[in-house]
Amino acid sequence: MIPSDDPQIEIFSTTPQSKDRPRETYLQQLIDVARWSEDAGCTATLVYTDNSLVDAWLVSQIILQNTKKLCPLVAVQPVYMHPYTVAKMVSTFGHLYQRRIYLNLVAGGFKNDLIALNDNTPHDDRYLRLIEYTTIIRMLLSSPEPVTFSGKYYKVQALRMTPPLEPGLFPGLLISGSSEAGLAAAKAIGATAVQYPKPAREYESTAPNRDKAGIRVGIIARPTSGEAWSVAIERFPGDRKGQLAHELAMRLSDSVWHKQLSDMARANGDVQGVYWMWPFENYQTFCPYLVGDYEQVADELSRYIRAGYHTFILDIPPTREELHHVRAAFDHASRAVAL
Repeated sequence: MIPSDDPQIEIFSTTPQSKDRPRETYLQQLIDVARWSEDAGCTATLVYTDNSLVDAWLVSQIILQNTKKLCPLVAVQPVYMHPYTVAKMVSTFGHLYQRRIYLNLVAGGFKNDLIALNDNTPHDDRYLRLIEYTTIIRMLLSSPEPVTFSGKYYKVQALRMTPPLEPGLFPGLLISGSSEAGLAAAKAIGATAVQYPKPAREYESTAPNRDKAGIRVGIIARPTSGEAWSVAIERFPGDRKGQLAHELAMRLSDSVWHKQLSDMARANGDVQGVYWMWPFENYQTFCPYLVGDYEQVADELSRYIRAGYHTFILDIPPTREELHHVRAAFDHASRAVAL
């Protein structure tokens, strides 16, 4: 299991994206990654949503049908559907599969996606909208009485959720915590604020985070540092086309987390100990990586845990074996934190 002896820590994997896989093999890869993730003891698996991908809810149903315990972490964007529809999907999955769903509450997205959908809402206002959106979802899934709500963005009148959701299946809530608006929204709705971490040493001089907090990070760990870096360099070679795509995304995006990651890459260089930004700079993934032997990666993870981060969202696992190596690093980290 990941992790072996710390029930407070939740590990999420990430589901492959349809745009990155051939249509003929995507369905089986989706099922394979879900089963690997469940076998490795992951709590849930993130399912992305944007204009270029297949529907996240249909992908989540495939995950539920092909696993026994793994929970989908469904990315939910207010522009795509009404909060009633989200609550209905959660209650339906609970009714059909007796499985909990996690919701990754997305305030924005790629700028061109939002323009195509005629969503011109400013960055901070999108989080205010998301608070209303999530409040309605929470009320519908927890209240035995009809729900009435009147806000700036949403209004419902005597709306009832049928079938009702069993209390033990109430969804876990996650939201980006990279901006002040995101952190405020997380507190308002009781969600875990997920950030893209700095090198762990930068948290040592600050008080531990007392709110629910998580990080998005890739991990490549092996018995020796040399093995880990050999795998990392082979998996993420330099890509000039990717670098240009990254630069273009920076010019077009109003995403706080994207700018923060780019600033960290410039400030820290490609490598700071086990902390590696190269895959992000080459537009090959959207998170920092930790690369090293089990003890080195575990030391970095244990520092994040001591800083108050207990939810870890991993990158897409390329193989079943990769998750076994991740498990080994978390096993070491759990033992280090327990000392």
